[in-house]
Amino acid sequence: MSCLRLLKPLLVALALMVPLTAFAAPVAYALEAARSNVGFVFTLNNTKAKGVMPVKSAKVAIDLNALQRSSVDVTVDVRRAKTGFFFATEALKAASVLNAKQFGTIRFVSTGIRLNGAGRLSDGAKIDGNLTIRGVTRPVTLNAALFRQKGTEAGDLSKLGFKLTGSVSRKAFGASGYGDIVDDKVLIDIVARVTKG
Repeated sequence: MSCLRLLKPLLVALALMVPLTAFAAPVAYALEAARSNVGFVFTLNNTKAKGVMPVKSAKVAIDLNALQRSSVDVTVDVRRAKTGFFFATEALKAASVLNAKQFGTIRFVSTGIRLNGAGRLSDGAKIDGNLTIRGVTRPVTLNAALFRQKGTEAGDLSKLGFKLTGSVSRKAFGASGYGDIVDDKVLIDIVARVTKG
């Protein structure tokens, strides 16, 4: 009996032991735009101030069997940004800061996901990606959490939410205007809600 004939049953047995979920592909989730936004916190004259920008579009693919194979592509509408103060909002959109007239969007595209803990849904992750502001693209790492939407039953993963948090230097993207009264570091807090397929 040849070695090939001996190995064939072993290879078949090993193939049968591989779980079918290993071949599952990431599933597309559609954005619930009205329930998604990007919050941000900046320091103006030594006082914390908050703002928000709506999510314009998002491409989200989630593999619940291997979260590290998931991906996120989020675009934010800079022109509809708001802060608690009219003058701060206008300054934010000015040419020396976000230059909303020329660059109407901010985009984050994930390039890799590193799972925390045991890699469960509740453990969170680090998402590496490219952030584009004012036409300048820089690598950033954000903290990520994925959760079931409020009101869904245990085991129902058709409606999910994700939260991305981190901080960026606005100077790194050329958004350095009003540096005498606004700190360089800006905290980001993206909340997006998505529905399966």
